Amino acid sequence: MDPKAAVERLWPDRGAHVVPLSGGITNHNFKVDVNGQVFVLRVGGAETGLLGIDRQVEYEANRRAAEVGVGPEVAGFIKDEGWLVTRFIDGRPIPLDEFRRPETIRRVVDALRRFHDSPPIPGRFDAHAVVEEYRREAEVHGVDIPEEYAGAHAMSERIRRLRGPQPTVPCHNDLLNANFLDDGEIKIVDWEYAGMGDRFFDLANLSVNQEFGAAEDEILLTSYFGEATAASMASLGMMKFMSDFREAMWGVLQSGISELDFDFNGYAAKHFDRLAAHSRALRVE
Repeated sequence: MDPKAAVERLWPDRGAHVVPLSGGITNHNFKVDVNGQVFVLRVGGAETGLLGIDRQVEYEANRRAAEVGVGPEVAGFIKDEGWLVTRFIDGRPIPLDEFRRPETIRRVVDALRRFHDSPPIPGRFDAHAVVEEYRREAEVHGVDIPEEYAGAHAMSERIRRLRGPQPTVPCHNDLLNANFLDDGEIKIVDWEYAGMGDRFFDLANLSVNQEFGAAEDEILLTSYFGEATAASMASLGMMKFMSDFREAMWGVLQSGISELDFDFNGYAAKHFDRLAAHSRALRVE
């Protein structure tokens, strides 16, 4: 994909200056300066629909995030091309050691809860269903399913039965460290996996990706709910398992469909190893 052609279509004859942004492992991202106005152009990667990504849902979720003050302003959307344009956030990344501080966790929880408490958005995200769909699509694309899948899926089904149906709220579902910026307020970017889902998946995904320990998890749950109960800690632990199971199977599927230069097999193996550690800590019958 030629970013200059996309930029010329979006900003014809405006003399836009384009710079690639690093860090994406699903899409191609570019910083675009148009006469002093700065945007981010996100171009969807190959076959991303197979990952459960709906670009219309992403657009609506990003708009909602901007409305409640936790996401970048949406400046344009070309659905047929999978192009999303947002205002560039002149913020700084949040290093992991800073992220684990109580005051940072509280600020992040405030931002996340604002999105969770907002009106419904389109789309649905169910981690238990997602891992099954990733397995089916991976098989269709000739990918060998790791032997760890069977045991992990059995645990997923036990968790699903134990927790039962959960209320759904607008969720981000991909709270990697790279998706947070601080411009004086906490901002969250990359809403392509957003949908109505289980708030505990978001909280667990946040915890896992920031490598929280027990102390940070207690601050996380207390900040979100007012207290960290045994039940909420148990739900968080179970959804940490599901977070890593989703990431592992995402890597498995991406190894068969992505055009990006990234070690998706290594990514999957890392998360299978980590979910095994979660599994040993769970008390799920």
